Amino acid sequence: MLSIQKLLVPVVFADTSRHVVHQAAWLARRFQAEMILLHVVTPLSYPAGLLESGHEITARDLHASIVQRAQKDLDQLRPELDGITVTRVLLRGDPASEIVKTARDQNVDLIAMSTRGEGTFYRFLLGSVTAKVLHEIQCPVWTGAHLEEPPQREFSIRHVLCSVDLSPHSHHTASLAAEMAAAVNAKLTLVHITAGVEIYGPGGSHVDPVLKEKTVGFAAEEIAKLQNAVGTQAEVIIDSGNVAELLNRAAEQTKADVLVIGHIPGRSHLGDNGNGYGIIRESHIPVLSV
Repeated sequence: MLSIQKLLVPVVFADTSRHVVHQAAWLARRFQAEMILLHVVTPLSYPAGLLESGHEITARDLHASIVQRAQKDLDQLRPELDGITVTRVLLRGDPASEIVKTARDQNVDLIAMSTRGEGTFYRFLLGSVTAKVLHEIQCPVWTGAHLEEPPQREFSIRHVLCSVDLSPHSHHTASLAAEMAAAVNAKLTLVHITAGVEIYGPGGSHVDPVLKEKTVGFAAEEIAKLQNAVGTQAEVIIDSGNVAELLNRAAEQTKADVLVIGHIPGRSHLGDNGNGYGIIRESHIPVLSV
């Protein structure tokens, strides 16, 4: 059952997390939820080279400066959060561990986090933190889109795209996607990406029409059963090939605002036949892992 009463939003720095804060604020207003803004200060925050021997800036000075900047970044987000009950939390430690601990201690219903920062280092750091959180946490996780430029239009959920891999977890995934769509009065489309149906031989590869017909036919039958069980009558897209690429294409075709995928903590992120984190890393729209 989809219930969003408390959102946890880990903030790296205001400039790199603002798009996710904006999306989380939209969700908080729509679901009348409260928001926890979390900033975790770590030793990795120290600028390289400032602790060289003989430098007059001490580790304590640096830590105090980092904490001060973190608090300033949190305060800068205030205009995004007008009308929302917000708690600001500043912690020290390992980001992924503190995010997971805070989510569990506060019984949050959704974590919304950025997976990208400015520069190679922060991209790597944020991606690593996101992967660890997905591995550990049971609650749904919202991750921001991977775009070089922010989207032109104001964020809103008008169309929900739900990827189902037809595993036993797909009923849960489709159910929550349908509840999300109903809650925000959005359209729902189900998409299933099958394994490739190409055959390699002399002259390169070609599609085997018999294999494609069987593969697509089986998927269509299983999705019909799934819709009957979930109680939906959504439009369906079935395609074959690279999962992340084809989900981006389906998102573009449907003008979807969010992609919902399966989330299986404890076994790495194995939603959508093992492609879960790859989908998050490549997606052009926000991803809700459930």
